[in-house]
Amino acid sequence: MVDIEQANKTAVERMMSARPILKSVATARDVIPGMHENLLLHAGPPITWERASGPMRGGIIGALIFEGRAANAAEAEALVLSGEIELSPCHEHDAVGPMAGVTSPSMKVYVIENVTHGNRAYSNLNEGYGKVLRYGAYSEEVIAKLQWMNDVMGKAIADALDANPEGIDIGTLLAESLHMGDEGHNRNKAGSLIFTTRLAPLVVPVVEDSRVTAEILRFLAENALSVLNPVMAACKAMADAGHGVEGSTIMTVMARNGTDLGIRVSGLGDQWFTGPVGQPAGLYFPGFTAEDASGDIGDSTITETAGIGAFAMASAPAIVTFISGTPEDALNATLEMYEITETEHTRFTIPALGFRGTPTGVDIRKVVELGITPRINTGIAHKDAGVGQVGAGLTRPPMSVFEDALVAYAGRYLM
Repeated sequence: MVDIEQANKTAVERMMSARPILKSVATARDVIPGMHENLLLHAGPPITWERASGPMRGGIIGALIFEGRAANAAEAEALVLSGEIELSPCHEHDAVGPMAGVTSPSMKVYVIENVTHGNRAYSNLNEGYGKVLRYGAYSEEVIAKLQWMNDVMGKAIADALDANPEGIDIGTLLAESLHMGDEGHNRNKAGSLIFTTRLAPLVVPVVEDSRVTAEILRFLAENALSVLNPVMAACKAMADAGHGVEGSTIMTVMARNGTDLGIRVSGLGDQWFTGPVGQPAGLYFPGFTAEDASGDIGDSTITETAGIGAFAMASAPAIVTFISGTPEDALNATLEMYEITETEHTRFTIPALGFRGTPTGVDIRKVVELGITPRINTGIAHKDAGVGQVGAGLTRPPMSVFEDALVAYAGRYLM
């Protein structure tokens, strides 16, 4: 008989002992396992063009325009429908991407190494707020920004990290930012400033033109989400360290593609358990309402999977000004998540709770037994391709995915 308690203890200990270090920035095709010229990665579980949401379609269109494979939306759609372009989840290639999460072969990506266990994870660069590819926008200015990020900012950060092989400790950065009002998912203001201060002395020596240096550092400092993408890759590296533990009921992936939400469980290999995404409830930008919203989307729930994000909202009461609610709601969100998790994080702590560790390691047994699903902080994309972000809020995954996973677990281990 499998020892579930020991298996879960092993899984979460591996997650918490992981040390995610930002080692480099590189071109996706050169580092992401399985990446090739006709492959586009996307957020969430597997999806086809026919079932893809508006922002997911927009992200795919924009990536093909960025790659020079299509001149406009019609050409991009025709290319996908021809079967020449393969779509695959980021999570199946050791990667993660926020919102649509579309990552193409020539995009620069952060390379995170878990130096404790040796595994790596990858994420693309963050574009900031507004009309951006990850929300399904693909206008000329969106593509132009991506090209600048790739050719100028991405190259500069790559050169800076190449000259400093010790890298940047994202786990330590995260722990510090939680003490400064961040929760690591939708609120990353402190973390992004720390990230910029870590990068600045590394970038300055490798960029000859001081005006370019200023432009890069200004972009990073003014983007309150600059650190989100390396944080997501760090959380992916931590969660993956706890994956594949025989007999474990700990969730190691939770991701959405705008149509489906999928989870994976440590002891159940690479099988996806999927159900319909939720409709986020929250605050909308002026001129938009819930009728404009796409279904929940993005790999950024890897943060909750690793024990931060909505699970650490007690560290970031000011986040309610962005996603709705009260400071008491933020506190209660964290307290509720202790009910369905295996342990408290040894490195990520919450000052408002007496430096109690964040709730870490969602146990699918507890989710089903208690009827409590994980909390999710999320941005809200417009339902139509090309529009962009329209708000931010809260949602939860469907209970059915945890029930299905538990049935599969019973069939594998308990029959």
